[in-house]
Formats: sequence, C-alpha cells, structure tokens
Amino acid sequence: MADKKTVGSVTYTRTEQDYFEKRGLRRYARVWSLWALGVGAVISGHYSGWNFGLAHGFGGMLIALFVIAAMYWGLIFSIAEMSPALPHTGAAYSFARSALGPWGGMFTGLAESIEYILTPAVIVFFIGSYMTAIFETPTTAQPIWWAAAYAVFLLLNLRGVELSFRVSVIVTLGALCVLAIYWVSALPHVDFNRWALNIGAGPDGAPVELPEGGGPWLPFGITGALASLPFAVWLFLAIEQLPLAAEESTDPKKDMPKGLLYGMATLMVSALLITFLNSSVGSTDPDKMRGAFSLSTSAEPLLDGFRVIYGTGTAKLLAFLAVIGLIASFHTIIYAYGRQIYSLSRAGYYLPFMSVTHGTHKVPHMALYAGTAMGFGIMLVVWFLLGSEKGGALIGGTLLNMAVFGAMISYAMQGLSFIQLRRKMPHIVRPYRSPLGIPGAAVAIVVALVTIYYQLQDPIYRNGVYGAAIWYVLGMLYFAFFGRHKLVLSPEEEFALTGGEHGHPEKEGYGTTTL
Repeated sequence: MADKKTVGSVTYTRTEQDYFEKRGLRRYARVWSLWALGVGAVISGHYSGWNFGLAHGFGGMLIALFVIAAMYWGLIFSIAEMSPALPHTGAAYSFARSALGPWGGMFTGLAESIEYILTPAVIVFFIGSYMTAIFETPTTAQPIWWAAAYAVFLLLNLRGVELSFRVSVIVTLGALCVLAIYWVSALPHVDFNRWALNIGAGPDGAPVELPEGGGPWLPFGITGALASLPFAVWLFLAIEQLPLAAEESTDPKKDMPKGLLYGMATLMVSALLITFLNSSVGSTDPDKMRGAFSLSTSAEPLLDGFRVIYGTGTAKLLAFLAVIGLIASFHTIIYAYGRQIYSLSRAGYYLPFMSVTHGTHKVPHMALYAGTAMGFGIMLVVWFLLGSEKGGALIGGTLLNMAVFGAMISYAMQGLSFIQLRRKMPHIVRPYRSPLGIPGAAVAIVVALVTIYYQLQDPIYRNGVYGAAIWYVLGMLYFAFFGRHKLVLSPEEEFALTGGEHGHPEKEGYGTTTL
C-alpha cells in the first residue's frame, strides 16, 4: 500500500518492516491463569467499597447486587462470544472497532483507560492507609507506600508474562483463602435480624441505627435499591479485563470463555457470602462494628468483621491479611492497563512508542511505565495540591467513581458492539455463542446506563463524571486532530477493515493487507 491511505475519516500509515517485531507478546496463559486474572482483579471489592450501599438498607443492597449481577452475566456471556471470535489484546476496543468503526473504538478505549488507570491508584491509596496503620508511619508519608507498591508490582509485571500470571494465581488464591477464613469464622456469630436489619429511615430521610435490629428490608423503598447500584458494581468490577490477555493465551478460543464464566461464578458465590455474613456480624461494644449500620460507613469492613470475631488484639495481623486482597487487584489491574494501553498504541490511537515491548521478556514495558506514571502522577497532584486530608477524600471518592463511570460507559459500548457484530458480521467464526444472545447484551446496556444516572444523583459522583468528561474531551480532541491520521494496520484494524477475513493474532502476517 502507499505510505498513507485514507479510509473514511481516518488515515492509515505504512509502518517500518520491523514494527510488529518490536511489539510482540508471548503466549503462556491457560484457563486457570485467566480465571485468576479475572477474580484477582475484582477481589479487593469484596474487602471494601461494596458496603457503602448498605446505607440504603440491606434489602436495597441485595436487590442492587442481583441487578448488577444480571448486568455482568449479560456482559460476560457477550464477551465470552466476542473474545474468541476477535482474539485481540484490544478487547473492548477491538469489539467496538469492528462493530462501530474507529471513533467507536477510540471512545470505548478511552473509557477502559479511565477504569484501568484510576482503579489501581485508588487501590494503592488503601494499601498505603493499611500500611500506615500497621507500621504506625506518619500519614504524610503515605506517598512513600504508594511509590513502593507501584515499584514492586510494576517490576513483577515487567519480568515477563509467566511471572505475572504466577503471582496473579498466588495472590488471588491467598485473597480467597482470607475470605474463606472470614466466612467460616463468622458463621457462629451471625444474627441476621439483629445486625443486618438494623437500619431505618429517620425523619429527615437519613439512615438511623435500630439498636435492637428487626428493621425493614427496604427502609428507603426501591429508590434505595437503585441508589445502591454503583456500590454493588465493586463486587464484580474488572472481571471483563480477561480478553486483554487474548494474545498471551495459549488457546483463547477454548480457554477465554471458560476463564470468564468460571471467574464470574466464583465472584457470584463470594459476593453473596460476604454481603450476608459481613452484614450479619456485630457487637454491642460501641467501639466495634455494629452490623450493617456501622458497616455502611466503614473503609475496612472485612477487618471490622474480623475484629468483632477475634478482638482488636490481632488487628495488625488481620490488617496484613486484608492487604492480600488489595494486592491481588492491584497486581492484576496493572497487567490490564499495560495491555490496554499497548493495544491502542499499537494501532496508532495512542502514541506509538507506548506499544513497544521488551526484547527479552516480551511485555509492553512502555505501556506499563506510561500507565503507572499517569496513575501515580494523578495521586501526587491531588495529594500535594489539596493536602493529605482532602486528597484522601478525593482519591477515595471522586477518582474511584470516575473508574466506575468509565466502566459503565465501556459496558454499554461492549453490549452495543455485541449486538452490532451479530448483525454486521454474522459470518465470522464464533467458537462460543452466548446463551443470552442480544437480550443479554441489552440488559447490560440498560443497567449500565441506569447506574450512570444514579451516579449523577450524588455530588461526589458528579465530580467524578466531570473529571471523566475532561479526560474524554482531551482524548477525543487528540484523536480528531492527530491520532486518526496515524492509524496502523494492527490485528484489530485489519480484522475490522477486512470483515474478519484477516487480522487474527494467532496467525502470522497481519499488517500486510493492501488497502
């Protein structure tokens, strides 16, 4: 092809002969590595975050859990069909690119970038908080803990996909073991009526504690359940990242659907157990957790539950156990933003240098550096400009909810992509077909949009949306004026342009299609 070729509103540039040789990945992951990648990414949400939804009543949180679970099942079945059919590292961007064109691909890619870059930043903030309490270091020294955590887990991700997945399996199993210890330990202490149902609606509409329990399941009605939707997302957020490992999976056609479905089933069981058992444990001691009411404002709900069961004397040991869950998600989502940035950069949507892979370890080291620098940089700006107290509130609230907002946009776009691919490319080979089909994808779209609406009802969430809007504006302006004129025939682009005839990463020769 010529040095440049315009196709619609975008332009493709001829690359050097060794362009893709400098951007090669290594296949390693099998089904259980993929399972660990998905479960590990989510598991910190079972340690904290979900519990804020209890402020609207246990029944409201439970309804929200099932509504969000329906969204994720619809999404996961859709992705389980799309990923083996389009086995690219681009994942959501890849699906949207083939279904909705380059602008849809860029819009979806930006949404995932928000989710995967900011979520580790929020997690590492909580890691820093735990480590500060354990070692009794000054609060002002928290950035040192952040830097140390980023350095350690960035290094692990840089040392090769084999080590990265081994660590994912180990920390994910460790995090699940900690949860299992809590589930078993909590059973003798459960008093559901007393502690899970101890929230009522006060005269001013605010939640109030019912000391003897026995309150209503829905103290704020169905509105309370809908308001809990954004918090229930944290029980499943990031399970959808598995397709980012498609080009590092030994057999994505068979293993990707299994990894997704096994992972979602694991999370469903864990979500139900932690919601019921964590909420049903409490103490009459005012200095300890008092069931769902005090749990609804806790930054460390699992640790609070352990304190009720085992006492505060073992608090530091319990805090170490809680850190395992945070580490599992932190490590696996670092992997995710490395591959997500890599795929968009390889195709020219982001700056091309970010897709170069390490000559020996074959990992996208430049993308990992870029994602780490952006996440850590945002944390430092917030911390030093606003001060430790305000910075913490912003990181723990606004940035966290920016990640949820980006995820909901991505989910809606992936559901739409599934529907369009069924209509636009019915001929492509689909090794797995979603049993929920188009209705399942439609449910994912609707619930994602409803969740965004309820995010907009809270001032903290609105601030996050404003931040995400700035991200979108800057990203789309870059694409409109620069990126769209420098696209490259990556596997995702070639697959989209040839209607699925070419662009399969497991086959050599992509980037050779003549336009």
